[in-house]
Amino acid sequence: MKNAKQFLVFLVAILLTAHSFAQNDDMPDSRRKTESFERFHTMDVRAELATFTLAGIGEGAPTTPLEKVPYTSIGKDSIVFEGKGIKAEVKTAPFDPAKHKLNYDDKYLVRIDRRPYYGNYGKVPKTEISSVTMIIRGDTVAIPTLAYSDLFNLHFTYQDKGVERTTNAVYISQVGQRVYLYLYSKNRTGSYEVTWIIQDRRYLRRILDYDLM
Repeated sequence: MKNAKQFLVFLVAILLTAHSFAQNDDMPDSRRKTESFERFHTMDVRAELATFTLAGIGEGAPTTPLEKVPYTSIGKDSIVFEGKGIKAEVKTAPFDPAKHKLNYDDKYLVRIDRRPYYGNYGKVPKTEISSVTMIIRGDTVAIPTLAYSDLFNLHFTYQDKGVERTTNAVYISQVGQRVYLYLYSKNRTGSYEVTWIIQDRRYLRRILDYDLM
C-alpha cells in the first residue's frame, strides 16, 4: 500500500511538471482527443490501462495485477523490452522534412502528411519513429505504420531532479491475452503518452494522450 501511494505521488508530480510546459494558447490546434483514455470505454481494458498510464490516474485497479516487462536496453534512438516470451523494440530516426508534406497555419506547423501530429507541435520535429516491432512467443505482431507515423520527438527518458528516468514498459494481462506496449515522452516541446494494445497476438488499437494536466 505504501509503495502504491508513493507511485501515485510520483505520477502526479510528472503531470504537474508536464502542465508547466503547456503549449502557446494562441497556437492553432487541429489535434483531437478521440483516441484518449477518457474516451475509451471497454471497461476491462480501461481498468488495466489505469494501472500504468498517466491519464488513468484516479481509477480503480483490477483485482488481477499486470505482469511488467521492463526495458533491457535503452539508448537515444532505441529501446528494447525482452522477457516473459515477449520482445519489443522501438526505433527513432532523424526527421527529414523533404520526405514529408508539411501543412502550416500562419507560422505554425499543424499537420504532417495531412495528419495532426504529436511531439514538438507547431514546429518541425527533429526525430520520428522509424519502426515498432513486437514478437510474442515467436510470432511477429504487425504494428501498422499509421499507429506511430504521427508521433515525433520521442524521448525514451527524462530528467527528474538530475536523475535520468523512464516509465516505459510492456505490460501483460493475466486474462484476455492482452499485451500493452507503453511509452511516455516528456519534453519541453510537447509531452505525450501512447499505449499500443495487442490482443490474441494481433494489434488492436492505440490509446494516446497529450499535454497531460
